[in-house]
Amino acid sequence: GTDPFGDHLVRVMKEFGVGTKHMLQDAKHFTTFAFVSLMENGERDFYFNRGADGQLTKENIEAIDLDEFSIVHFGSATAFLPGPLQEAYTALLNKAHEKNLFISFDPNYRQLLFQHQKESFISQSWHFLHHCNFFKVSDEEAMMLTSTSTAKEAAKVFLQKTNAVFAITIGKEGTLLGLNNETHIVPSIDIIPVDTTGAGDAFTGAVLYQLSFKPLAPGIEFSEELWKSIIYNGNKAGARTCEYLGAMEAFKHLSSDIFK
Repeated sequence: GTDPFGDHLVRVMKEFGVGTKHMLQDAKHFTTFAFVSLMENGERDFYFNRGADGQLTKENIEAIDLDEFSIVHFGSATAFLPGPLQEAYTALLNKAHEKNLFISFDPNYRQLLFQHQKESFISQSWHFLHHCNFFKVSDEEAMMLTSTSTAKEAAKVFLQKTNAVFAITIGKEGTLLGLNNETHIVPSIDIIPVDTTGAGDAFTGAVLYQLSFKPLAPGIEFSEELWKSIIYNGNKAGARTCEYLGAMEAFKHLSSDIFK
C-alpha cells in the first residue's frame, strides 16, 4: 500500500540490498498485515488483515520482462485466495514455464486463510507442484497435500507424482530431500529456538541463493552431493533464523559465511 507501512517495507528491502524495481504500491488499498503470535516452543500462529497484495493483476505481471531472471519463486500464502492475485500468480507460472526458467514453489499454507477453502488450496498447489523444478514444504503441508500420515509416506507420493527436486522440512531433524527417485535425510544444526518466524523462507532463500550461481538451463542436473550441500546450508540458514526474535532481526545476522 501507499502508506507508512508500505513505505517501510520498501525502505527495509533496500537496506537489505533487495531490488525493489518491480515492487508496486497501491494507493487504494492498505498494506497487508500478518500478525504473528508466539507459543512457548517458539512456533507461530498467524492472523491476517489482507489488503494491497490481493490486488496484483495479470496486467502487472505482463509488464515484467522475465529475460533478466533465471529463477522465479512462488511463495505467497495468500495467492490461492479468490481475486486478482490468484489469476496473476498462475499467469506468472505460465510465463516462467514458457521461458524455461527455473521455477521454485513453497505453498506456505495458513489454516486461518484457507479453513473454508482447503480443497481449493490443495488443488491449486498440485498444479504448481507439477510445473516446478524445486519445491519446499513443511512436514504438515506434505502430509496434507498427499493425504498421508508421515513425511516419509508423503515423500513417496511426491516421487511418484512430480518430477521436481523437493525438500520436506522436518524441524530439528533437518530436511527430507527427494531426488532421482530416492529420499535422503539432510541433518540440521543444534540450536536453542527463540522464534521460528521466517525459518522456512530463510531456508528457501538460502537454497535459491546457491542455485543462482549454478547453470540452470533445461536438462542440466546436479549431483546428489551438490544437492545435499545446498540443502545442508539451507538448514543452517533456517536454524540460525530461529535464534532471534523476529525474522528481520535474524536476517541481519545471516551472511554468506553460513555457506562455509
